[in-house]
Amino acid sequence: PAGVAAGLLPEEDCMKLNPSFVGIALSSLLAIDLWASKRLGVCAGEGSAWGSARPLMKVIEVSGHGIPWLLGTFYGLCQSDSSAAREVLLNLLFALLLDLVMVAVVKGLVKRPRPTHNKMDMFVTISVDKYSFPSGHATRAALICRFVLRHLVLAVPLRVLVVLWALIVSISRVMLGRHNMTDVLFGLLLGYMLYGVVEHCWLSPATAPTLFALW
Repeated sequence: PAGVAAGLLPEEDCMKLNPSFVGIALSSLLAIDLWASKRLGVCAGEGSAWGSARPLMKVIEVSGHGIPWLLGTFYGLCQSDSSAAREVLLNLLFALLLDLVMVAVVKGLVKRPRPTHNKMDMFVTISVDKYSFPSGHATRAALICRFVLRHLVLAVPLRVLVVLWALIVSISRVMLGRHNMTDVLFGLLLGYMLYGVVEHCWLSPATAPTLFALW
């Protein structure tokens, strides 16, 4: 009888035959994520629906890349003659480095492959960039957005532009086929949370006198 047969099966096999509601829900969400991400990858290749917009999307991609931000922040730090500006730039540099480390660690742990429709022609990649989860661009965009809005005095139109930039960079990751939607959503959440870490560990002449003495 079926009941007897089920009783003879190892416990783990019984679990496979009776998957939990949570497992089914997660599998369904993953399937929806993959399907929707592929549908939204309209700039994944030159022959895609919006393939002509791919060069523009790649410019947006570079605007959210870590290297330009690191180099620009370091240059500004070296050129600044204001102690207040140096403090802000030094903490932005710390935020960018923290972002790179955390994203690399999570990518290395999760090891989710990039979407199959992605074209591996990204600007300056490292080994962990073959993985998809989370989106480093989205994480960085959220982190920089919160940092800039908090520490720079900007007119309202510029503040709106900063938020729009972060959203466009994040959306472009799916449009280019670089990431699935959940990669981007988690990246935004991670970046938002990392800003809290930066604020908690804020570097100042009082908390890090040796570091500030170098500048």
